[in-house]
Amino acid sequence: MAYQITEKCAQCGTCKDQCPQEAISAGDAGKPYKIDADLCVDCGACESSCPEGAIIAG
Repeated sequence: MAYQITEKCAQCGTCKDQCPQEAISAGDAGKPYKIDADLCVDCGACESSCPEGAIIAG
């Protein structure tokens, strides 16, 4: 199951830069980034790179 980005997201882009599948995109202004579940391969790179701890296993 794909990872999910919670409301703790500070929109810093660190997770997006770390995703090898390019499955993460910016949300609307002021909203958390989004993970495309169809592209996510559950590698965990985003979760371990998030400085806010905003990413959780779905």
